[in-house]
Amino acid sequence: METKRKVVVIGAGAVGSTFAYTLMQSGLAHDIVLVDADRARAEGEALDMNHGLFFAPPVEIRAGGYEECADASVVVVTAGARQKPGQTRLDLVSENVRICRQIVEAVGRHTEDAVILMVTNPVDVLTYFALKYSGLPRERVLGSGTVLDSARFRYLLSRHYKVDPRNVHAYIVGEHGDSEVALWSMAHIGGLPLKLYCAMCDSQIAPPDHDGILKEVRGSAYHVIESKGATYYAVSLALARIVGAILRDESSVLTVSTMLDELYGVRDISLSMPCVVDRSGVSRVLRADFTAQEVEGLRDSAKALRKVIDEVERQGEAPFRRRP
Repeated sequence: METKRKVVVIGAGAVGSTFAYTLMQSGLAHDIVLVDADRARAEGEALDMNHGLFFAPPVEIRAGGYEECADASVVVVTAGARQKPGQTRLDLVSENVRICRQIVEAVGRHTEDAVILMVTNPVDVLTYFALKYSGLPRERVLGSGTVLDSARFRYLLSRHYKVDPRNVHAYIVGEHGDSEVALWSMAHIGGLPLKLYCAMCDSQIAPPDHDGILKEVRGSAYHVIESKGATYYAVSLALARIVGAILRDESSVLTVSTMLDELYGVRDISLSMPCVVDRSGVSRVLRADFTAQEVEGLRDSAKALRKVIDEVERQGEAPFRRRP
């Protein structure tokens, strides 16, 4: 008999509720629970979705408390202070680390079996602290990382080369933010490296502007936030992709944020790398053949995150939880 696929979404704001709606339509989960400090908001969102169940695959949707985590497969954390126009992701850190700790400790009182997926920004910093506060094995605490950034990268490349985005394979690694790194050396279309694809085109396509495309990827969220106040559609689809890989034990390669241990000279930092994601969370981190420039960029990204983490720890955060 198939294991019940239960997902608890903590935070019923724009991202959390849109993700729950996306998950509802996907058929991936059997049970979706919304948990929010504003219980009425969570109940309203759940009721609104329940009214549409006639048009969706069978699923149970309701509001609840942290006790719902007891038999959850995945706990998705979207709660936190919202990013404001002109504010960088790293500006959010102090307030959201406090919120992260409260949530992770509340989840830990009910389960140590679920995979925890962090979404709240700055996601790499919060993934680091969620792992430390939870005391769980590193594979079971991951962040949404640069899965969406990689999708944005692929979209821009698909537009430049005039092909379906699903035939473009390219990754963004490092911080989900201003120091992220584009892996141009690994980018390909239908198995063909970009240069070779260009050479085989009937019409000549100019080489892409590497700096310009990366700048656009990095600025995508800021542009959307300035235009409409928040990003939630694309990130919800990215979350459904990650959660689906966990629930269905897919062993999919996704650029989620995970704690690194001596990879390219980076250790004790959570950031994004191509990872194999399955029922256990992150089962493997792939070590690819990066160029020297890409390795340098990854290390610079790790240094930027370490600076923020060190500042948070200097502010007197309480000791981390340790597993017995």
